[in-house]
Amino acid sequence: MSDTQSHSYALPVGSEANRRTVTAWLTLGLVSLVAAGIFSILLVLARTPIVQGLIPFLDFFHIALVVHVTLSVLIWLLAISAASWSLSTTNDRPTWDRLSFWLAALGTATIIICPFVGAGDPLMNNYVPILQHPLFYGGLVLFIAGIVSHLVRALIYRPKISEKLSGTTALQLGITVSAMLTALAILAVIASWRGLPNEMEGRIYFEFLFWGGGHVIQFSYTLLMMIVWVVLATASGCRFELTPRLTLVFLIFLALPVITVPFLYLAHDITTAGHRIAFTELMKYGGLSCLPLGLAVAASLWRAEKPQGERRYLRAALISSLGLFAVGGIMGFMIAGLDIVIPAHYHGATVGVTIAFMGLTYYLLPRLGFGDLPERMATWQPYLYGGGQLIHIIGLAWSGGYGVQRKTAGAAQGLEGLGQTMGMGLMGLGGLISVIGGLLFLIVAYKSMRKRRSS
Repeated sequence: MSDTQSHSYALPVGSEANRRTVTAWLTLGLVSLVAAGIFSILLVLARTPIVQGLIPFLDFFHIALVVHVTLSVLIWLLAISAASWSLSTTNDRPTWDRLSFWLAALGTATIIICPFVGAGDPLMNNYVPILQHPLFYGGLVLFIAGIVSHLVRALIYRPKISEKLSGTTALQLGITVSAMLTALAILAVIASWRGLPNEMEGRIYFEFLFWGGGHVIQFSYTLLMMIVWVVLATASGCRFELTPRLTLVFLIFLALPVITVPFLYLAHDITTAGHRIAFTELMKYGGLSCLPLGLAVAASLWRAEKPQGERRYLRAALISSLGLFAVGGIMGFMIAGLDIVIPAHYHGATVGVTIAFMGLTYYLLPRLGFGDLPERMATWQPYLYGGGQLIHIIGLAWSGGYGVQRKTAGAAQGLEGLGQTMGMGLMGLGGLISVIGGLLFLIVAYKSMRKRRSS
């Protein structure tokens, strides 16, 4: 289409009040990554051959894993989601925005300090692992309360569909759909809670509690990632060929599989294998709905000119995110048991989303009034972080082929053969490279945020 380049797929920050709100949520996400990075160093060391026998804190492994996952998956992804929702709101409500943010920030701080004030008794259930301690529960409730408050605000003051749809409005409406998906995920958790027997407790209780909602919210993250891909593609000089209307259609198409969720709850008791399998199949096959828009973004890369300036690091984030997400998706179809092919899959998919959100951070920082990013460092960072994660998940998948179990450390991993040891050694190497890449992201963000532009 000859007129496609007339469409702007930018995400403007809007008013000064909205600028402060977006900055606050973005900062919360960055703080959660700083804390998660500290815990991730402990995790990688605790599973790396040779090194694991020299360190004294293996008993701390599961506690660190709970907090790391909570910070790097739940809080980081939802904080950036909240920043994105702010980019689609139409009215300033600064008091409401401050209340929502400070609830979430207080909850995050509480979760971070939990391991250092005696919280323990970790439960390694999926999606939201738990420390069975009142302080952890309190932090989680405060954070979710802040997210729900901001979610309600975003849904009330949402953009309207007009006859002449711009690229920006199409993306903002897509962001609103992601907020709806997050709301559905929360409702799914409530439905699971109401359906669980009173006598159930411990790990199995939280496994069933978060199973349905945890799968649903992946569609929200994926939809936001696709929106960011479109922004990064156009901002980095790619020829994105879709019209705003078709872009919005593809975004809605991505969300369509979740209309089956109420029927899945009606069809299977929450504590049955059928319930678990149904949601696994929903994510496995329903996730294919991202292909039309994903392929359109990938196609735009083939005809793109060599980027310069800001376009270099935005293009790097796009390529790294798209590639890693694709590898993670492919690995999802290779799962055949409870070994560590499973974390290889979700590390690829989730980190693909994370790199996209890192790219969104790079896109937003100058537009929020912060200083220019260090171009070379910002360009190498997505490749280093994504490349490290690629090595990491290849090592996990390799060891998974030998039956190494997930969520174990030290001798419990059962590394008896050369193939198992080499696979986990590759995992450790990739993990350490990825940690360096993650640290580099925080350095890039810090270098930009420490210097505000004069207005």
